[in-house]
Amino acid sequence: MSTPYQGKGRCFGEYRCSQCNRSWMSANSWANYGQECTSCKIMVMPHKQRPLLKPDGLDKSDPNKRHPTELCQKCKALGRPCKQFYN
Repeated sequence: MSTPYQGKGRCFGEYRCSQCNRSWMSANSWANYGQECTSCKIMVMPHKQRPLLKPDGLDKSDPNKRHPTELCQKCKALGRPCKQFYN
């Protein structure tokens, strides 16, 4: 399934679980990869994505916050945290 963003690097993504309606944002969003809902454990694709270089005021990411690699489809595919992947 394709995502709104088709660039090669990380981007900022917005997610909403179709099962429980939980929503979240992530600065570790990637083209054509989803993240698991912490409540329902289903894979959720981002409904909105934009480059990290163009914040719109909501993109307040905390570089010290832990990225839940066990919920990230990109991390699982790489076999390591996606934050370490820059290409």
